[in-house]
Amino acid sequence: MAELDASLDHIIPSSVLPPFWAKLVVGFVSLVCFARSYDGDFVFDDSEAIINNKDLRAETPLGDLWHHDFWGSRLSSNTSHKSYRPLTILTFRINYYLCGGFHPVSFHVINILLHGGISVLMVDVFSVLFGGLQYTRKGRRLNLAPRSSLLAALLFAAHPVHTECVAGVVGRADLLGALFFLLSFLGYCKAFRETGNKEGTHSTFWVLLSILLGAVAMLCKEQGITVLGLNAVFDILVIGKLNVLEMVQKALHKDKSFEAINYNYYYSLNAWLLLCPWWLCFDWSMGCIPLIKSAGDWRVTAPVALWLCLIGLICQALCSEDSHRRRILTLGLGFLIIPFLPASNLFFRVGFVVAERVLYLPSAGYCMLLTFGFGALSKHTKKKKLIAAVVLGILFINMLRCMIRSGEWRNEEQLFRSALSVCPLNAKVHYNVGKNLADKGNQTAAIRYYREAVRLNPKYVHAMNNLGNILKERNELQEAEELLSLAVQIQPDFAAAWMNLGIVQNSLKRFEAAERSYRTAIKHRRKYPDCYYNLGRLYADLNRHVDALNAWRNATVLKPEHSLAWNNMIILLDNTGNLAQAEAVGREALELIPNDHSLMFSLANVLGKSQKYKESEALFLKAIKAHPNAASYHGNLAVLYHRWGHLDLAKKHYEISLQLDPTASGTKENYGLLRRKLEQMQKKDV
Repeated sequence: MAELDASLDHIIPSSVLPPFWAKLVVGFVSLVCFARSYDGDFVFDDSEAIINNKDLRAETPLGDLWHHDFWGSRLSSNTSHKSYRPLTILTFRINYYLCGGFHPVSFHVINILLHGGISVLMVDVFSVLFGGLQYTRKGRRLNLAPRSSLLAALLFAAHPVHTECVAGVVGRADLLGALFFLLSFLGYCKAFRETGNKEGTHSTFWVLLSILLGAVAMLCKEQGITVLGLNAVFDILVIGKLNVLEMVQKALHKDKSFEAINYNYYYSLNAWLLLCPWWLCFDWSMGCIPLIKSAGDWRVTAPVALWLCLIGLICQALCSEDSHRRRILTLGLGFLIIPFLPASNLFFRVGFVVAERVLYLPSAGYCMLLTFGFGALSKHTKKKKLIAAVVLGILFINMLRCMIRSGEWRNEEQLFRSALSVCPLNAKVHYNVGKNLADKGNQTAAIRYYREAVRLNPKYVHAMNNLGNILKERNELQEAEELLSLAVQIQPDFAAAWMNLGIVQNSLKRFEAAERSYRTAIKHRRKYPDCYYNLGRLYADLNRHVDALNAWRNATVLKPEHSLAWNNMIILLDNTGNLAQAEAVGREALELIPNDHSLMFSLANVLGKSQKYKESEALFLKAIKAHPNAASYHGNLAVLYHRWGHLDLAKKHYEISLQLDPTASGTKENYGLLRRKLEQMQKKDV
């Protein structure tokens, strides 16, 4: 190992070899690479995992975190993702509490600092993996591979494949899992340091602590449990000093055969992302990677090349005469393969085939193997300056790519558009670009991307639903109905599509079909306040007032802050002459949503008709203060003053209302009546 480390002397100068300076350099590089993402938005999965996740809010009991999945759904629910990461959610909740809300900067800063801490920790991890466990008489561990550990840590700190984990807030699960994974590994190493001394009483403590840290890693990200496998490999090779070569020779002597390896193209793509992290994408599903359907496909060479490399490395790890080489290669392969196993689809199905975030820990094994390769190459060639230039070039290019990619993760528009050139066949990429455009009001462009998503994946029901919604808003009702009908035909339990289909059918005056669609939506999603609200609107259109009020009441029971449902109840009761009941509903609504200006406005109208002028005036003024440019607010306040006899104030607010909306015919008419009345009063005075 000393020879290998010395061969890197022309790459790593001796001035940065002391541990403090080595860690300082690694920490600085890691922060520089991803600093651009600190003020980014919540993007992609952040919306569901953070903004829409009720587990982050104080009203959700802390105990519920242990019964919910990563996205806030109950684990027992059929719709649950089954990803169990309560400790990660707890850190999001602490973020939310300390910052007083959803301020993305604080979330991003924590992620960047976590990656910096992990990168610094990697210096110690790599020093153990490269140099083994040797101690001074005082029990201090010797770093026998300072150059190798520093170079590997730098390669890890600046690897662009980490961008998703660092710049995407939901990547904190991978970061926390990696942090406690490494702490568990180092704790396991420390247990054997204690055993090596005269006082071995603390070895059990460190082993138990290592297991506990592994459990914590698992509660941050499921992948964390694989540290137990890595610890076992380390125990066998380094602590137990197992001679793998001798075992292989004995096995071959007994003429035992080995099962063939099933080649997998997706593994080679994951390996390529580690080797050449230039083409990165936030999502690799939905046609992004076309299947290999024939032996004539040139891509079959990729898994062949991968397994040839792996077999070559495994053979060296098992059969090399050099014990140091065997140990380093085995540990490097262990770090590369073991943390990847939960995402490999070998033992159970996961929801993806390629995902950059799952490569965070395996990349440590890759960096270790790459560093070993550079060291071995330097040892056997005279062109050391060329190798040094290559290494520094890789570090520089990776740092540059990290900065560029971090910038792409700053907001959803850049993130989604960056994927178009990488995965043009990915329907989900086109869907997300379309959704982002629709959210910004660019419906024409959004339609184009939604149509492309449906073309690429004719069963993409979410794209059909969103496209149908836009067409509904543009009054293209026939095509909207066709798309939404197809969506519920493909996925009969798609409650949102059933509700939107009902809205379209209601607009087409097909009331019975609309009611059936709403009822079907509620059957598939019992707690669906928006659907009850739309069902109430249907009943109101049919003059089924009692049914409408019941539907809106259901909406407010399920979602007490449903302002539209409360407003519609107040307005319907007002229009039907039930002023006392309308007033009671309005007061109940304002107790639940005290700052809603639309509720203040509706209740103020009711109070005015009940001749409670003073209270009505106070609510009108409060609503106007919250929303000063609402013409109707000024117009109705003017009507109140008109009835009350405060004619000058009525004139003032009629004029403000008409300035804001000159086309309001009712306000014009009332203003005309007021002016005539004022003119008559002036004539009488004369």
